[in-house]
Amino acid sequence: MIFSAAILAEQLAELGDIAGSPARYVVAFSGGLDSTVLLHALAELRERSAVRLLAVHVDHGLQPDSVRWSEHCAGFAKQLGVDFHTSAVTVALESGQGPEASAREARYSALQVQMQSGDWLLSAHHREDQAETLLLNLIRGSGPAGVAGIGAMRRFEPGWLARPMLNVDSAAIKQYAVDAHLSWIEDPSNTDRRFDRNFLRHEVLSRLASRWPDIATRLQRSATHASEASTLLLELAEIDLNRLGGRAERLPIDDLIELSAARQRNLIRYALRRLRLSTPTTLQLDRVMSEVIPARDDAQPLVTWPGASVRRYRSRLYLLPEKLAEVLEYSDISGSRAELGAGLGALNFESGAEVGLSEQLVMQGLSVRPRVGGEKFQPEGQSHTRKLKKLLQEEGVVPWMRDRLPLVYSGEQLVAVGDLWIAADAVARPGVAVRWSGRPALH
Repeated sequence: MIFSAAILAEQLAELGDIAGSPARYVVAFSGGLDSTVLLHALAELRERSAVRLLAVHVDHGLQPDSVRWSEHCAGFAKQLGVDFHTSAVTVALESGQGPEASAREARYSALQVQMQSGDWLLSAHHREDQAETLLLNLIRGSGPAGVAGIGAMRRFEPGWLARPMLNVDSAAIKQYAVDAHLSWIEDPSNTDRRFDRNFLRHEVLSRLASRWPDIATRLQRSATHASEASTLLLELAEIDLNRLGGRAERLPIDDLIELSAARQRNLIRYALRRLRLSTPTTLQLDRVMSEVIPARDDAQPLVTWPGASVRRYRSRLYLLPEKLAEVLEYSDISGSRAELGAGLGALNFESGAEVGLSEQLVMQGLSVRPRVGGEKFQPEGQSHTRKLKKLLQEEGVVPWMRDRLPLVYSGEQLVAVGDLWIAADAVARPGVAVRWSGRPALH
């Protein structure tokens, strides 16, 4: 197999069928062999492509030569006439995720900062990287999505993450570099067998290749099949979610248990991903299936793991962030937005709504306060003042959110309860709407 700028152009065109034309290519440029070849081949394509190039080098600060590597990358980009940016990051080695995952998270965060709307972030992952990822995920006990390995194209806000070299083997990449007389950085950590990926690369895949020389191609084929299966499962989950009302954060249990156990698990994983919450391990999901879903209507079971939690209230399953701010802090509102704390989102105040708070009240100043008990309130459209506690019960607000509701005051007057109600004597047409973005499910 060979690799060339023309072959890269063909792969980019195929990915363009998915994502349309890129505004700009942002290259994740480590200075290693693979990203050096990718950047060089892209530079070769400039005569036939009007897409601008930006090379971004992320300095993790984990190696004593990292500053020299940044200088090497800057010099190579300058030699090619490519715009260049370097970002220094701090890797959270104490995060509990492990050094590889922590460095990857820091790297992608830094790369995302450099992206603009419609950009493609290009990564130089190749066929052997795909094989390593598949084996790693098999060892971790991953399902079809994990066995599918590295995707060639996926959303990466505000644009796309593209891997146009997944069908290229490492030998072809190295031959390109030799033929083009390129120099690149050799990161000593790539040979450190304490890291799982390096152990697989040097100890396992090399042994497999001695018996099956095309092992990376075979594993890539399996990844492709798993990717198709994973896509079908996502489509099935979307169908099931729509049949159950379309709300990922709240699933009706009576309808959920009409599905097979496998479809229930598939739907819950899908709903968590839709909400950008972390997906559970098999054991954690088994607890949801065995402890939360079949619990009594008057129980309030809870299963939590890093990045998410699942509760039941009455006949509904609620998917939530792992942590919700325990108590809202009293705060004066400055501007048009008030942050509410971990997992609770923010209140936004938007002028020009058909119905909303009186502009005069807003001009006098608003504050957000927590519930303390005993509040009374007359919502717009109701004829008399009621106890807030009673209103929340009648509305069916879930118990864990009742003390986390942001109460909006003008002076000592309660004028709004989150985005549920506006006080009858505070309403105006037109007025200032209260919108609660990032709100956990209330009902």
